[in-house]
Amino acid sequence: SLVILAMFASVEAIFLSTFVLINQNRMAAEDNSRADLDLQVSLLNEHETTKLIKLVEEIAKRLNIDTDADHEIKELKRDVAPEAVLDKIEEVSDRQPPE
Repeated sequence: SLVILAMFASVEAIFLSTFVLINQNRMAAEDNSRADLDLQVSLLNEHETTKLIKLVEEIAKRLNIDTDADHEIKELKRDVAPEAVLDKIEEVSDRQPPE
């Protein structure tokens, strides 16, 4: 009787651990999806910010305001290529050993 009870408890523990692992995998996949979405939003935001900086610089030029002294503007005006960022991320993740 105790052997059967122990067997049922073991089977239940196996099922519970399986369900927990499945749930953890699903949550990890959702986290990856959120991270991908965050990256896409950040890249879009970076692109739009760069366009705004270029537009403000053009307005400053028309108003005869010198922006050449600000070296940060030159750096911020550089458009970030999303493909290059994604390629670099893939390159780094390929070099890392799987967990």
